[in-house]
Amino acid sequence: MTSVSSSTSSTSTASSTSSSSTSVTTTGTTTSTSIDWNALITSAVNAKLTQATTISTTITNNEAKVSAYQKLQTDLSTLSSGLSSLATSVVNSLATNSFATRSATVSSTGDVSASSALSMSVSNGAATGDHTLTISQVATAQKVVGTSQSSQTSALGYSGTFSLGLGSGSTADITVTSTMSLQDVVDAINAQTSTTNVQASIVQVSSGSYEMVLSGTQDAADISYSTTSGDDILNKLGVTDSTGAFADVLQTSQAAKFALDGISMTRDTNDITDVLTGVTFNLLQATPSGSTLNISVGTDTSQIETAVQNLVTNYNTFRDAVIAQQATASDGTADSSAVLFGDGTMRDIMDSLQNALNSTVGGLTMADLGLSFNEKNELELDTSTLSNVLSTNLSGVTTLLSAQTKTSSSQLSVVNTGTSPQSFALDLTVDSSGNLTSASVGGDSSLFTVSGTTIIGAAGTAYAGMAFTYSGSTSQSITVTSTQGIATQLYQLSKSYSSSSGSLQTLITNLTDRDTQLQQKVDDIDSAASAYKSQLQTQYAKYQSAISSANNTLTYLKALLNSSSSN
Repeated sequence: MTSVSSSTSSTSTASSTSSSSTSVTTTGTTTSTSIDWNALITSAVNAKLTQATTISTTITNNEAKVSAYQKLQTDLSTLSSGLSSLATSVVNSLATNSFATRSATVSSTGDVSASSALSMSVSNGAATGDHTLTISQVATAQKVVGTSQSSQTSALGYSGTFSLGLGSGSTADITVTSTMSLQDVVDAINAQTSTTNVQASIVQVSSGSYEMVLSGTQDAADISYSTTSGDDILNKLGVTDSTGAFADVLQTSQAAKFALDGISMTRDTNDITDVLTGVTFNLLQATPSGSTLNISVGTDTSQIETAVQNLVTNYNTFRDAVIAQQATASDGTADSSAVLFGDGTMRDIMDSLQNALNSTVGGLTMADLGLSFNEKNELELDTSTLSNVLSTNLSGVTTLLSAQTKTSSSQLSVVNTGTSPQSFALDLTVDSSGNLTSASVGGDSSLFTVSGTTIIGAAGTAYAGMAFTYSGSTSQSITVTSTQGIATQLYQLSKSYSSSSGSLQTLITNLTDRDTQLQQKVDDIDSAASAYKSQLQTQYAKYQSAISSANNTLTYLKALLNSSSSN
């Protein structure tokens, strides 16, 4: 209950009685409007709400911390994603890491332009090395032409059906009616190209002179033709002679002939994909006698350079977020924006990342890559140093940055190290038929799944991402040894800290849950204050009514006294 303060107006009376006069005068002023009832209620309710205001301030501070933690979490996630291409270095056709990417260069010896004679592409994981290539002849498809026709749009007046195909492949029947023009015949042939692998076109030799050309769409194969019924359409158009043979062959079909590293080979296409695994050659023209194409397949180190530069950028983004949370005001205290000032978890993360960067692996350090810390402990990269070490010691860089896994037996080959490589003894069980039946660690066979000769680390375990193939036929225990490079360590740390079960998420969850509880308290206080306000409004309304009634009585008494004194 809030009492009305003494400063508010209250009932007052004053009377004066003159001994020489029979009149009595009484004055008094008391009104309910002279009291600021709303101010009284607001003051009382605000007193109740003071605690809610304090709690709301705590909620706002917690929300600022959650936002700061989420920024760190996002930056670490970005760092982790960028490091995935450096964390592992297994080389195979399925690998997507920076160490498995390949590039190829082609130069020439003799009177030939390398780019005019050959184009090529290289897939990830292709074997590196140098090769020489000579091209005796490129593959071609058969191409034939008919005799001149005076119009390409006028009706030919021929009716018949013929069969068309390429080599020993599929054929299709082409039907021609008397109203069809040369262009219509070409369109009818091309409508079946997906089946026949033969396409047609019209060449305008001169004004009023048009010839139809038939071309095979695949190399080293001849066009096949036969009349089914009616007019011999291709003979009428001059494509075949009276014997049924093609009258004018513009290009004969032939296979590609070439030699790689002195080994002669023949293919029915110029797109060679089955000579070097992961390498495609596109033969463009024959090389003159005495000329060679010199091919070099190597690691595309530009991809590694880009990934290291991304490491620097992403690390510094996180580092700058940490620096912002360490800002101080002019008086040396924490800046108002540094809501995580002195935060232990943030400090632990930063220390862990810096310790990983300061690791020595395989006798090399980050300085050998051209990496160093500036005065803010941000990373800086000397690109010339990185480029030089990649060209002179790629294997050392690979070991320094990525995960490396080796086995004690040549019968167990590493397919993938994963991004969290482990060292352990892998026990392999083979049945009486020589089939691999299980792979276990410490007697636990659930850690790996076996499919044929492939062994894969089970998802959700420490071995997830690891994969092997086994070529042995007996049961045995094989030691698997792994090392972790700088990028691997950074990847694991940043992924762990930014994960949905990491320490940052735990802090975020705890603060969010606490804010939910605090907000409920605020809501409860607001509800109670609202009820209290209603109570005061009802109570003060009674006071106003009582004062009003008292004033009415006072007015009556005044009138009565004044009336008595005048008699």
